[in-house]
Amino acid sequence: MIKQEDVYKIGKLGKPHGVKGELSFMFDDDIFDRTDADYLVLLIDGILVPFFIEEYRFRSGETALMKFCDIDTLEQARQLTGCEVYFPRDISDGDEDTASWAEIIGYKLVDAQSNKTVGRIVSVDDATINILFELEDGTLIPASEELITHVDKTDKSITMRLPEGILEL
Repeated sequence: MIKQEDVYKIGKLGKPHGVKGELSFMFDDDIFDRTDADYLVLLIDGILVPFFIEEYRFRSGETALMKFCDIDTLEQARQLTGCEVYFPRDISDGDEDTASWAEIIGYKLVDAQSNKTVGRIVSVDDATINILFELEDGTLIPASEELITHVDKTDKSITMRLPEGILEL
């Protein structure tokens, strides 16, 4: 059984494309193209289910047409419309000290000076040049790579030198 902590969200399936089972796939992370992934994981009725990739082609930098094995009709594809798409953490392409922004959602944030957990990252705002981590209590932390001292994929944590007073805002 696939557990939520074993995957991270990379996008969502849109409407079917054509009648042969292709679906529009809006993604935040193109990890499925950068690694040798045979499958993606879909959230269906609260259960994480693997779907093997038959083929895909990019339409833009954020959209692809995805064809899964054994999804061969418009009706089968319609049943997957709106499903969230996840990627297995164990086959991501980052090394021990790096991770994609999408991959770190759910990681705990640790203050490098006190070595205390500040909170858990629930989202990453990369809409502007100043990327921010949003913690579960709503606190926003600048995600500057100069502040990050260590990424531990095993412990699912990021250690940062936090700017003085940032937690009091």
